[in-house]
Amino acid sequence: MKKTVPVGFEDFKRILDEDMYYVDKSLMIKELIDYKGNVNLYTRPRRFGKTLNLSMLRRFFEDERDEGAEKIENGYLFDHLKIRECGEAYMSYQGKYPVIDISLKSARQPTYEMAVASMKDEIAKEFKRHRYLLRSEKLTEGDRRRFMDVMNYEAEAVEYAKALEFLSACLAQYHGSRTIILIDEYDVPLENAWFSGFYDEMIGFVRSLFESAMKTNINLEFAVITGCLRISRESIFTGLNNMSTHSIISPRYADDFGFTEEEVGELLSSYGLVDKLDEVKDWYDGYRFGKRDVYNPWSIISYVDAALADRDTPPRPYWSNTSSNSIIRELVENADSETRQEIEELIAGGTVRKPIHEDITYDSIYESRDNIWNFLYFMGYLKAGAKSFEEDTQYVELMIPNREVRSIYKRTILAWFDRKIQNLERTDLIRALEDGDCELFGRLVSEQLLETISFFDYAENYYHGFLAGLLKGAGKYLVASNRESGAGRPDIILKTPSVRGGAIILELKVSDDFQGMERACQKALQQIEDKDYEAALRADGYSNIKKYGVCFYRKECMARK
Repeated sequence: MKKTVPVGFEDFKRILDEDMYYVDKSLMIKELIDYKGNVNLYTRPRRFGKTLNLSMLRRFFEDERDEGAEKIENGYLFDHLKIRECGEAYMSYQGKYPVIDISLKSARQPTYEMAVASMKDEIAKEFKRHRYLLRSEKLTEGDRRRFMDVMNYEAEAVEYAKALEFLSACLAQYHGSRTIILIDEYDVPLENAWFSGFYDEMIGFVRSLFESAMKTNINLEFAVITGCLRISRESIFTGLNNMSTHSIISPRYADDFGFTEEEVGELLSSYGLVDKLDEVKDWYDGYRFGKRDVYNPWSIISYVDAALADRDTPPRPYWSNTSSNSIIRELVENADSETRQEIEELIAGGTVRKPIHEDITYDSIYESRDNIWNFLYFMGYLKAGAKSFEEDTQYVELMIPNREVRSIYKRTILAWFDRKIQNLERTDLIRALEDGDCELFGRLVSEQLLETISFFDYAENYYHGFLAGLLKGAGKYLVASNRESGAGRPDIILKTPSVRGGAIILELKVSDDFQGMERACQKALQQIEDKDYEAALRADGYSNIKKYGVCFYRKECMARK
């Protein structure tokens, strides 16, 4: 039997215990032991294995106890993993430390109160996981009461802000070893707070939580923090001068998040899908962390799972469905003419050259357009190509990593265009068609093309969708696209509900150059006649039928009747 594909599973122990397919990332443990700082921050795009890696670290390092304080053995989980091959010098760390393990991803809530309540709930759950401490005589009666207040959601807000420091002290006293702290998705509360309107309040709570746990905590062995972005030290890491940051541009830990091509090849081979490698590479490869090329692991796992049900299943943008992609929407909706042109270049496979810096604050997103490009890069919506330095600023050539991410841009642009045209006054556009004013119609459509963001492939189906969307809901006319009529399919038909009104036939062509637009319009008109596109309309009783050949060249439109 083939191993289960672990779609949606983020518990390292469960994946190993239930013999699911696991891509071995255990050498991250060796790197952490070799190079660890006191506080280690790893930033990667969402769904790149951060949560699973933290789960692995917990099972390796933790001296885990059940409710009765009996030791839970987890060493067997690593028997067949690469860290075991590194020898006893590294395996001696297994099961040696108490561990605090919390995730802040639940803080994605609509209000500050709900977001903080969610974080308090995560803290209380971690206290409950360590409630064996209440049996210990090493805790004072006061410590027990404080512990129980946090665990039972009865503590004051300040107690939760200092809860990780307190718990680490209790654990260190009981185990006789300093505590490891693992914090997953640390920047979710800040991202959510920014887009929900309570950023300043949230900054205060998160700063207090982190400073008390990691700034001067004598009971801390080391901390590992994961998130998508490196939030600037001035915002929440004030005073943490001992922090080691490993982002997507750092050389260390480069292949610990995401799948390498070798790992993808082994995965596909295990399920008899090795012939799909080129297709998978086109869709999900393209990321570069440090000096390693990596694939999106969430998308790879999801694709393999779908292919096992139907081997001919086409690739899909699985990653795009995991969040709202708010940052791309912000870029598109607030784009000026220069930015719109840059987005088109990216979608066409080109690059944009931008300065890159790692320290980011959400409240600085709109201070400059360059900040948004930084967000897109570090969150995985762009990848870096050639790099250069000008004085003390690093510049990189940014590009879209793969087809999956390109589809996110396209979908966001289409949704933006749909909202945009809902408020568009189209009276003049329709009147131009009714009056036979080809020059006005061409000019109005060209103006809209200049205002939107095209996909830059300039194929006929792009213009067809654009014009159909522009005309949709246009007053008294119903809009039909590619309906059967006569000996073929006219591109677009506008007709009134009553046959006493009228109908308009639009046949579209695309020219390779501006000079050929007139000839293409005439070719479209001839096609209307040759294929008798009027047939169905005449049969329905329409007699007032107007016919237009419409041609596009880049962002220019021409119409002829």
